[in-house]
Amino acid sequence: MDIRFDGRVVLVTGAAQGIGRAIGRAFVEGGARVHVADIDGDGVRRTAEEVGAKAHVADLSDRDVAARLIETILREEGRLDVMALAAGGVRGQVGRPIEDISQEDWHALFRANVDGAFYLIQAATPHFRKAGWGRIVTISSSAGLRPSLTGIHAYTAAKHALVGLTKQMSSELAPHGTTVNSVAPGLIPSNPETIKQWARYGTEVQERIIAQLHTRRLGKAEDIATAVLFLASEQANWITGQVLPVDGGRV
Repeated sequence: MDIRFDGRVVLVTGAAQGIGRAIGRAFVEGGARVHVADIDGDGVRRTAEEVGAKAHVADLSDRDVAARLIETILREEGRLDVMALAAGGVRGQVGRPIEDISQEDWHALFRANVDGAFYLIQAATPHFRKAGWGRIVTISSSAGLRPSLTGIHAYTAAKHALVGLTKQMSSELAPHGTTVNSVAPGLIPSNPETIKQWARYGTEVQERIIAQLHTRRLGKAEDIATAVLFLASEQANWITGQVLPVDGGRV
């Protein structure tokens, strides 16, 4: 199966590092014209330079900023075919008793993991309806399907919310030719936060986690990028409203 994106325009968010950067690189290698966005200006510019994409520094949890990004891409390119929404993360939080979670801690992770995706999809929906073809792939998490290894209540709740948004938007956009799916990665130490998270577990817990994976290995950012490219392809045109766990066969 030869998956190509020649002539397609792609937006990848959360692209300053890790999974988002790998997705951006994979789309460029597939022939797409790629725009990468992140709140981390230095990181996203580094990604753009490394992979051959155009960088946008943006806090996508701001509705107006998200709308302007969509407007900018449509003005410059005349089209937008694919959105791979990988922005998110734990924003430095660690697992704590629920009694210790502040209102700001709770909302910070919803802003990072849900709000930006919603605002971008909201802004792009009129274009996708008019175009009659599109692909939206959200990056959720195994934490959106079960309790999270992080132990962070807000992160788990936000990823479940992102899965719900994915399914709702599929029901609204698939009749107009745009599929909406999600990739749910397992634990992949691919950026400073996830590397620290993995290290905090210690050897005994690390060995127990790996023993619960059918593959007996941790995943790589490229494993997620491959799944995203398939769901964004022409070949996946009858797959929508789905959440694809890419987690090494976690028990």
